[in-house]
Amino acid sequence: MAAGAFFFALMSALVKITGTRLPTMEIVLARSVVVLAIAWVMLRRAGVPVRGHRRGLLLLRGVFGFIALTSFYYAVIRLPLADVTVIQYTNPVFTAIFAAVAIGEGLRRREVGLALVAMTGVIVMVRPGFLVGGELSGLPLIPAGVALVGAVFSAAAYVTVRFLGRGGQDGSGHREHPVVIVWWFALVSTVGSAPFVAMDFVLPRGTDWLLLLGVGVTTHLGQLFLTLGLREERAGRAMAVAYLQIVFAGIWGLLLFSELPDLWTVVGALIIVLSTWWVGRERPARSGRPGPLLKSR
Repeated sequence: MAAGAFFFALMSALVKITGTRLPTMEIVLARSVVVLAIAWVMLRRAGVPVRGHRRGLLLLRGVFGFIALTSFYYAVIRLPLADVTVIQYTNPVFTAIFAAVAIGEGLRRREVGLALVAMTGVIVMVRPGFLVGGELSGLPLIPAGVALVGAVFSAAAYVTVRFLGRGGQDGSGHREHPVVIVWWFALVSTVGSAPFVAMDFVLPRGTDWLLLLGVGVTTHLGQLFLTLGLREERAGRAMAVAYLQIVFAGIWGLLLFSELPDLWTVVGALIIVLSTWWVGRERPARSGRPGPLLKSR
């Protein structure tokens, strides 16, 4: 999960650079085609069929992921890198709730408390206007709202991945191969973005091709590590580690865009990292049938 956060942060930086010259949907399409090709080669070499076992859920995961991906790319091009990453990574809270409702993954009270602490770190970094006065960090309303929509759909996609990875509770007993899940996500994103690109196509030039390739490669690596992490760990705990992407995004923002974080951002990042580290020390809860949202230790 930490490796996935690193590559996703790098991908975000590449998207931000590319988005100054190319439309959002064109970046989504290029990214999806690259990932589709890489995943297909990996599946062929491993002798794993691309169709998967539970195509309905694979398709649903692809739809959730496509909406989340498009929303995030739209926002990352229009907002500061660290800020949009912070908004995106409110999704562990939604992930934990969706996982508790959909697949019965209970939450310990300590984990809920640490999640609230991590969200406090997010608030410190974003500094909402209703707490500090003025507007929401000066962020444009529509891109910020789109980023939040992306976070919600990311959570839905992550829980679907978790459900597919554990074999489900419908008697099928099949655990989908992580690259199959990535392949379906890329397939849905390719089909979904193609019509928009056809209506507003801009021919990439020079280094644009390398940037698009970099977006695809870093996305594939991030998606693969994330899928592996979610397959082996409870969704709420696994996604808490993804908060590290905020820190990585801040580093890339400083190196590539001269976005120097202020004291509030540093304090918020420290709160998030410390709470994430503590959640990672928690032992896995027992899996079972759907139960209440909160479980004591």
